[in-house]
Amino acid sequence: MKVASAGEMRLMDRCAVEKFGIAEEILMENAGLAALGLIRNKTGVHGRKFVIFCGSGNNGGDGLVVARLIHSGGGLVKVFLLSDSDKYKGAAKKNFAIIKRLPIEVVQLKSLPTVKKDVAHCDMIVDAILGTGLDRNVTGLIAEVIALINKSKKKVLSLDIPSGVNGNTGEAMGAAVRADYTVTFGLPKIGNMLYPGYELGGGLFVSHISFPLSLTESSDLKMATNDYVALPVRPAEAYKGAMGDVLFIAGAANYYGAPYFAAMSFLKSGGGYSRLAAPDSVIHVLAKRGSEIVYLPQEETDSGSIALKNKKALLEAAAKVDMVVIGPGLSLREETVRLVRELAASIKKPLLIDGDGLTAIAENPEILSSRKAATILTPHLGEMARLTGESAAEISSNKISVLRETVKKLKVTIILKGAHTLIGTVDGGIYINLSGNAGMATAGSGDVLTGCIAAMYGMGLNPDEAARKGVFLHGYAGDLAAAKQGDDGMTAKDIMECLPRALKHDRGGIIEAKYYNPPQV
Repeated sequence: MKVASAGEMRLMDRCAVEKFGIAEEILMENAGLAALGLIRNKTGVHGRKFVIFCGSGNNGGDGLVVARLIHSGGGLVKVFLLSDSDKYKGAAKKNFAIIKRLPIEVVQLKSLPTVKKDVAHCDMIVDAILGTGLDRNVTGLIAEVIALINKSKKKVLSLDIPSGVNGNTGEAMGAAVRADYTVTFGLPKIGNMLYPGYELGGGLFVSHISFPLSLTESSDLKMATNDYVALPVRPAEAYKGAMGDVLFIAGAANYYGAPYFAAMSFLKSGGGYSRLAAPDSVIHVLAKRGSEIVYLPQEETDSGSIALKNKKALLEAAAKVDMVVIGPGLSLREETVRLVRELAASIKKPLLIDGDGLTAIAENPEILSSRKAATILTPHLGEMARLTGESAAEISSNKISVLRETVKKLKVTIILKGAHTLIGTVDGGIYINLSGNAGMATAGSGDVLTGCIAAMYGMGLNPDEAARKGVFLHGYAGDLAAAKQGDDGMTAKDIMECLPRALKHDRGGIIEAKYYNPPQV
């Protein structure tokens, strides 16, 4: 499903009205009907008590429609306006005129005590205060109302986005409603999909409110959820080399987990031939854990990392495989950092750079832009900060733009890891992944992801598809592990051991649709 920025959504609204002649009143009515359908499903309407908080814009207009529809369905509804009703325009103004003719109590809210009793005795609160265009912190009476809503312990439905959440970033702007449900209109907004906005929205539902497909599926919209990517059929006559032959350049003294999890997860994800180039002393330890891996012992620096003198042999090995992975547990010894940079500039095959490899590249990431073969980077927020020169806080508040600009500049695919991992592709696309959980924030989890992505490429997906599919399956395997034992205490091994079952579920078509798109109403 496509995902829109607040600005893109405004353009879609305008196009629906001006190009297709879909009156603003129809769009607002459809938004209200979608919200009513969700209310019927979650709490019922007849005989129930509702409090609706309405702002002065179209979001408030949507709330007025919901109030009228609840009244029509036999519900008891009271509307509190957080702005002067004279500010309503267009469809919102017309709906306010209708509300005034109905036996629906409308109160211009001036202070919090006025509303506390109604909130205490209602069955549901409808939040229609602020829309997706919020660009400054919430203060004053609106902030007080949001605090009251959050303390009320009542079921809360937010219209389009929880009030106080930035529609373009997902940030909470000083104060934000914590909803049980959110129904968003047209398409999900960025703020609906990124944390903390996604979490604040509770259960997210989407209504296209009668937008034509030419708008909701437009190729001009470059953001989408990480929808299903089909795995290539595994031929009955397949042999190990046909399922991907990947070279992992990884490991250093005292760094045993990262190279093992990357190389072994490749096999657990369906890859065929896993070659691990690691320091000789490390291989003696790893071989006891992963006998299925093919080991290439490397000469070491004094500190136990891979020495620069291995460059020629590594380039020769790289020329014989389908993909090269550099980085897991390499260490940041100066000689090894230099080796990483020189290999990245010289390797002719598709290249995946992770972990310490990213830190090594960060001093001169531009060397990647001249590569002819595909490059995939898998940074977490801190590594992305080193790659871009921006602070983690700056990136966190503007993830989409930073990701898109960095992909364009370096001509690489970037997987920005985190809650709802983002995949930025070289064609300008941004994909938001919905699988995974907080328990996956554990040492080695990223190395498992690296192996999974490499396996997807080895099995026949193109680099962008491999990145998307690997991210999804890694997250889904984490969800399988969490379902078995809970989030706390999950390890990289737990995630890795669930990869075969994740693949089985994927091929069997039994993964729930919610993993790809929010449900529609």
